[in-house]
Amino acid sequence: MSVKTVSPIDGQIVVERPYVENDQAFACIDKAGAVQAVWADVPVKDRVTLLGRAVDHMVAHTDDLAREITLQMGRPISQTPGEIAGMATRARYMLSIAEEALADLPRQAPEGQHHFIRRAPLGVVLVISPWNYPYLTAVNVIIPALAAGNAVVLKPSAQTPLIGERFAEAFEAAGLPAGLFQCLHLSRETTTAVVRETNIHHVAFTGSVAGGKEMETAAAGRFLSMGLELGGKDAAYVRADADIQAAAEGLVDGAMFNSGQSCCGIERIYVAAHRYQEFVEACAAIVKGYRLGNPMDLATTLGPVVNVAAASHIRSEIAKAIAAGATPLVDEAAFGMAKAGTPYVAPQILVDVDHSMSIMTEETFGPVVGIMPVESDEVAIGLMNDSPYGLTASIWSRDEAASLKIADKLEVGTVFMNRCDALEPALAWVGVKDTGKGCTLSRYGYDAMTRPKSFNFKYS
Repeated sequence: MSVKTVSPIDGQIVVERPYVENDQAFACIDKAGAVQAVWADVPVKDRVTLLGRAVDHMVAHTDDLAREITLQMGRPISQTPGEIAGMATRARYMLSIAEEALADLPRQAPEGQHHFIRRAPLGVVLVISPWNYPYLTAVNVIIPALAAGNAVVLKPSAQTPLIGERFAEAFEAAGLPAGLFQCLHLSRETTTAVVRETNIHHVAFTGSVAGGKEMETAAAGRFLSMGLELGGKDAAYVRADADIQAAAEGLVDGAMFNSGQSCCGIERIYVAAHRYQEFVEACAAIVKGYRLGNPMDLATTLGPVVNVAAASHIRSEIAKAIAAGATPLVDEAAFGMAKAGTPYVAPQILVDVDHSMSIMTEETFGPVVGIMPVESDEVAIGLMNDSPYGLTASIWSRDEAASLKIADKLEVGTVFMNRCDALEPALAWVGVKDTGKGCTLSRYGYDAMTRPKSFNFKYS
């Protein structure tokens, strides 16, 4: 059995790797645990230096890594170098705060006693990464986990298996101990067995809600810590006082970038009623300027979705919405490569939509967005919260005080104002409801990669 990565560009197999079987995977994890015990004694400052070298190595190979992303999952080659730059920014920020975030926390103690809390590494961290932003999602855990003194085993998506190999090459070039980081190409069954049976201490999973439930089921009774980033149906609200053109440009990009295949991409928009028509017209004009095509062409601004099955799902959701009364604003025929049976999907804006339609309530993960008018902030808040998911929300307004009042009532992990789909590594990245649990990035990301260990010393 093997991993076979089929490129959405032309249906060709671009990567093939044998699966690592159970016994070999278990042995690799045992080795990681042994090496981790030594790595934990390396001073944080020295760990940071080595990890910084690995980041530099990857940045030096940006062109190769970017091209591989495009070939594996179809994002335009004009955009994939940005993922490597973003990965480096996140990694370097997390390394820059490592010593402070991992420092001992002194506590007040009676005379003759010494009390403090130390951040102890968890042990072996299993990272199960997705294909849509393969470096950006994986780095959120890999770098802080290693900086905190853990070992890391990465199971990359079968759609983007090369990213794990590139991380491994970078860590080897930087001089990390052999076996501390390992990339394992695992089947679904072996992944489940690893979670259920091996000596791992934390699971970081990014994927579907169903996949997250499988991870929790596999780990039942083991008391593992777990971080889950699952589904999303992120919403935006354009208030009456918003800069309409800026909102249209930002939200169309937030909905269409990466062909809509972003966990925090915009999938539904609510607009103050008397600005609705103006906003909708601005969005439609922008979308009609996209160029759908081969992502290896620098002129392409919208590539294929990841595979034919995903494309079929997106088309089905659009068709269901139209059958229920939605109106499409974009002529699919204007995008010549958008054909049934291919992963090339035309961008689409739907109006005359409501929450009886799955296009407004269930994750679509494609280049389509529904837009509804609303009569007040309160109505917008209710609709934005009417979702089983809660990753991000976006408010567009000139009034920061009003936006803050709205933001406090939104059931999400991150609220944006006058922007969307933009992570800042100094801020915690979290989700609520079915979007999952746990935290990455910021100093709180280090809390997820360590456990507090208290020291209560009394002098003799």
